[in-house]
Amino acid sequence: MGYSYLYTGQELASYGFPGDHPFSTDRHDYFLNGVKEKEFFKNIERRLPVKAEPEEIGYFHSEKYVNAIKEYSRYGGARLDSGDTVAFPGIYEAGATVVGTALEATRKILKGSAKNAMVPIGGLHHAFRERASGFCVFNDCAVVIDFLLQEEELKQVLYVDIDAHHGDGVFYSFAADPRVINIDFHQRGIFPGTGDTSEQGSGPAEGTKLNVPLKAGATDDDFLNKWSQAKQFIQQFSPEFIILQCGADSLSGDPLTWLNLSSKVHRQVARDLLDLARGLQDLLHCFKT
Repeated sequence: MGYSYLYTGQELASYGFPGDHPFSTDRHDYFLNGVKEKEFFKNIERRLPVKAEPEEIGYFHSEKYVNAIKEYSRYGGARLDSGDTVAFPGIYEAGATVVGTALEATRKILKGSAKNAMVPIGGLHHAFRERASGFCVFNDCAVVIDFLLQEEELKQVLYVDIDAHHGDGVFYSFAADPRVINIDFHQRGIFPGTGDTSEQGSGPAEGTKLNVPLKAGATDDDFLNKWSQAKQFIQQFSPEFIILQCGADSLSGDPLTWLNLSSKVHRQVARDLLDLARGLQDLLHCFKT
């Protein structure tokens, strides 16, 4: 069924902040050069970015907020949160491209054209419905989740986040929604300072969320021990779509975080979730026949 899609292009690369900002536009080309060096293009199909329409961003964000970002985008300079996220000229178009590309990848998977897809510039998990946060203007992860729930009427979506920072914009926006199974690994005590183990969902969603804060200096063994427990947690559910936010800032040497993880962790999580997705797809085919 389908190919593995990788979405790259300068429109996507334009989401980044100027100067020596840790979230710069250089990230795209560094990633792309790494893919070329490893000759991964032999096994994947490269696809171009797609810009979202305002109403698509509106699956998650309010119309008022979307219009405000459009206005800030004309000239730049405005502080969109407490100081981390500053508007640059064209920030609306860049953010809309991140969202549109994530939605395009999702639709291709749903149609069977792609068996899985990766958007390397994305995972903007800090943005809330009406505010920016932590370098994130539009929350592409949350837009995709709301698209799947609202338009596709899926009964259960699994969201796994292994970025070093807690994905608060996703977690709290769906904290009371039992259809969203949320597993979040992150470093304890850094921005945004949320994601305690006691936070397991609220109301009808209690028990559908799993927060796994890691101590500074946590190793692959520390992570994979907890990941084994997370896989058992997943077995309680039957997700129809899986989203992985695999932020690279949890890798050793990141200038803003202090985890001591290697790419082994990202590889293992991705493989396990791909295996889970294949198993669920086989099960769905059984139900259809």
